[in-house]
Amino acid sequence: MKKISSQKDVYFDRDLSWLAFNDRVLAEAQRKVVPLMERLKFLSIYSSNLDEFYRVRVPALTALDRLDARDNKEVSKKLLRINRTIQQQLRQFGKTLRKNILPELLDQGVNLLINKPLPKNIKKEVEEYFFGEVAGFLHIIELNEEVKFFPGNNKIYFLVALKSRDGATQFYVVNIPSDQISRFYRFSLNNSPCIVFLDDIIKTNIDKIFPEHTLISCNSFKVTRDAELDLKDEFEGNLAKKIEHEISRRDFGLATRFLYDPNISPEALDLLSHYLGLQKATFVNGGTYHNLKDLATLPLKNDSFLFDPWPSAKFRFKQGGKILFDFLKRKEILLHTPYQSYDTVLRFFNEAALDPHVKRIYVTLYRIAKDSRIAHAMINAARNGKKVTVFVELKARFDEENNIKWARRMKEAGVDILYSIPELKVHAKLALVKRKKDKKTEYFGLLSTGNFNEGTARFYTDHILMTSDQRLLLEAENLFRFLRKRRKPANTSALSFNHLLVAQFNLQHRFLTLINREIDFAKKGIRASIVIKLNNLEEPDMISKLYEASRAGVNIALIVRGICCLVPGVKGMSENISVRRIIDRYLEHGRIFVFNNNGKPEIFMGSADWMTRNIHRRIEVCFPIYDKVMKEEIKQLLEIQLKDNVQAVNIDQKGNNIPVLSDSPSTDIQSQKVISDMLNITRVNATPITAS
Repeated sequence: MKKISSQKDVYFDRDLSWLAFNDRVLAEAQRKVVPLMERLKFLSIYSSNLDEFYRVRVPALTALDRLDARDNKEVSKKLLRINRTIQQQLRQFGKTLRKNILPELLDQGVNLLINKPLPKNIKKEVEEYFFGEVAGFLHIIELNEEVKFFPGNNKIYFLVALKSRDGATQFYVVNIPSDQISRFYRFSLNNSPCIVFLDDIIKTNIDKIFPEHTLISCNSFKVTRDAELDLKDEFEGNLAKKIEHEISRRDFGLATRFLYDPNISPEALDLLSHYLGLQKATFVNGGTYHNLKDLATLPLKNDSFLFDPWPSAKFRFKQGGKILFDFLKRKEILLHTPYQSYDTVLRFFNEAALDPHVKRIYVTLYRIAKDSRIAHAMINAARNGKKVTVFVELKARFDEENNIKWARRMKEAGVDILYSIPELKVHAKLALVKRKKDKKTEYFGLLSTGNFNEGTARFYTDHILMTSDQRLLLEAENLFRFLRKRRKPANTSALSFNHLLVAQFNLQHRFLTLINREIDFAKKGIRASIVIKLNNLEEPDMISKLYEASRAGVNIALIVRGICCLVPGVKGMSENISVRRIIDRYLEHGRIFVFNNNGKPEIFMGSADWMTRNIHRRIEVCFPIYDKVMKEEIKQLLEIQLKDNVQAVNIDQKGNNIPVLSDSPSTDIQSQKVISDMLNITRVNATPITAS
């Protein structure tokens, strides 16, 4: 823990808190009640998360460590603690895979070969596969002083040491093309499936690549590089081109981690570091195989290795033939995906593209699906003569290229594309449709906690309000007008938001006001409470205000999936605050804010985590829930999650994940399963629009 703003308030370190979250992901892979393939997926998620940590967070910390600042030693100590924590987790990762999952797979008749020689009776088939499918993707680079080779970011390679006929030792780098062909190949061995790594297929045939040399060693490695884009605060020029240029440089950025096979010789390691300029990277002694995020693609065909699917409730109209917009004139719809089908969201965009009365469509797209039906609908809407405006966030980390591709396709079809605002990400999730019928303009909209992305909607839990409430939608239209200017707001009073909470304008102030109101109630002896669900909680002013509320007697229940810098349960500071984390088959992604307000709760949902970046460097939108029935439903969902004693853990005063203990198996509550059962009804919640 470290002090940030005062002697009384203390905070967890954000990076160590994030590692505790990833440790919770790893723990899910160790639970025997989780099906085998799902456990492998959790290992994959852990590995992918760790890669991102080294690409995003470690570069900033390493840069701090190089500064001649007074707290330089503190940063060095933190980096050492981070490395120790990660090494401990990686040992647990390896043990889970080797000692638990692999033997269980073998018991089920599946032989996944790891660190074992390939059986002789499949070597011929392996050789045929090597020359028929693999060899054409291999690149061979000799290491010497003139080499211009940089390893691709997070791509895997072999360092091959060879002895030539004259006795000289030569070193070569050979890629493992797992980004182009499958990482695994499935053979039949004694009528049972046998799965081998692409790495071992190449290694077994490496002598055929160098027939005139004697193989000394063949060891894998990978380099992780800085993912931060160097965007300047410029208002002129084509930002898309600038970002494309930065992406093209990304693989040549600062090396933050050099992960290598522990069997590599010290001589070879020094040589590789010298030729590739890796001296400033963090050297990590890893396993024989890297990029184990690929475990999610393991070709296991047995359904018993997977979770039994939960049904996804579909929206049903009471009367056939009615279009969605006519329905929304009378009633709002609140969707909870993936428990409820995303098809209603797709229908919203598809109807907007076809409806002759629709004149304008606005939407923000942060992470666009690879084959986005929403983007296709916007293309068709433009071709159908509608004015379509799409704000595409080009700085959505790791999705920049895909977003740029779709922005170009939509622009070619006549869609008005608004690009990123320098130094300000647009993370809001808004869609707005203007419809003109009988000389009357009608507004319809989607306000969401998650991206308009039908791919991630299958495994991210989010909430989408479908509404025709003009109070919200006229403010959304004003926000789109602001976004067209593509510059940071110089005067936040120029735009007025009375219903929506918008970062850069009124979001932080309104949340602080709502907390202050609960504080006032508590001081008057009136029951005061706050329930907040977030992905991440880090912004010090918001945390300090929660501490203040706790000291005043406000009861605060937090559900925080990832980073949590708030320290709960400390007497005199946070004794009235509890924090829990839920990791299950779906990724908890929705943000919900409930303020008791003396028994007349105010509830908001939205895109904003309480992170410094979200509150101060992004456009975020949270929206109110006015309908009483919907409010009760949201409160019920949160109450279920706060009772979870199967997948939830409590965060203690040291930042550890502490299992929630149940009295008996009969009282076990797995919140995602309970919510799925509750929402699996013939039609989703739709309620009449009411005034607040």
